[in-house]
Amino acid sequence: MERHFVWTTTRRIKPGTLDDFERAWRPGSHPNGMIRAFAFWSEDGQEITGVSFWESREACDNWRQSADERQRRDAMAPFVVEERENFLRGGELSIPER
Repeated sequence: MERHFVWTTTRRIKPGTLDDFERAWRPGSHPNGMIRAFAFWSEDGQEITGVSFWESREACDNWRQSADERQRRDAMAPFVVEERENFLRGGELSIPER
């Protein structure tokens, strides 16, 4: 099984701030070591989960400690009510055919 290094962040945001939050949320540059990223929104637009895939834990940690990431987090802060983060390792599961 191919192994992945994954960082997840789930944020609950203030009602009616999704557009402003999204502008602040997107990084200004491509983080070194990030392979790909996904975002998922709740139907009410008040919870956003980001899932990013990294070359290594170190690459993810380096981004999280960077000035660019601190600036991005500062820009998001006025819209965030709650935040949960987690670093995971794992891989894709194969699903049997029907």
